[in-house]
Amino acid sequence: MSGPARGGGGGGGTGSGGSRSTGGRSLGGRNRLKNRRGRSASSARWLERQLNDPYVKRAHLEGWRARAAFKLMELDERFHLLQGADRIVDLGAAPGSWTQVALKRRPKAKIIGIDLLEVEPIAGLEFVQGDFLEDGMDERLIAMLGGQADLVMSDMAANTVGHPATDHLRTMALVEAAADFAMRVLKPDGAFVAKVLGGGAEGALVAELKRRFASVKHAKPPASRKDSSETFLVATGFKGEASPA
Repeated sequence: MSGPARGGGGGGGTGSGGSRSTGGRSLGGRNRLKNRRGRSASSARWLERQLNDPYVKRAHLEGWRARAAFKLMELDERFHLLQGADRIVDLGAAPGSWTQVALKRRPKAKIIGIDLLEVEPIAGLEFVQGDFLEDGMDERLIAMLGGQADLVMSDMAANTVGHPATDHLRTMALVEAAADFAMRVLKPDGAFVAKVLGGGAEGALVAELKRRFASVKHAKPPASRKDSSETFLVATGFKGEASPA
């Protein structure tokens, strides 16, 4: 989500049509950015990294909207998050790669997504363009869901300001809001997965999740860049206890 939060799509994917165009760039060897005019050094480095990222190339070839699709695939292979998931909430859904993966593996699932950024339509996704933290938005999503969720997944991250401690705190506020929402809507044995930055979730949040879920772990899937501070908080086996007042 943009503004206070945005989806962590990671760029480099294709639209829902699954175009295989590579923009005239070779998929073999190392590509270098030819025109750096008007770009900052950090912007040029980011673009060159995108050009040479194997996951970005795979996303183009396979029709995923972003390289982030592979993160969810790898987390699902380890934790079986999508197994039996018929109702799913995708927080920070843009550009839609996590929804694509969920629908690929659970074609009949009902998915409710939200992001400040627009998401091009995906068959099977009911999407709200808005701020997850807005008053009443959680109730709106619950009403759209039409029942308890099997999985709440969040790739939300706050817009960074370049100060690691501040970026961590802002993203953790989103993780805590997502976790609170998950514990309100999940059915027993449901699962919650969320992106966290800078060393993982805070102790108090992890302690609460451990009380409410059978298993709570931090995981860094192979598709997550080694130089990124992101990890994923994975809570499975929701115990179905009522949220504290």
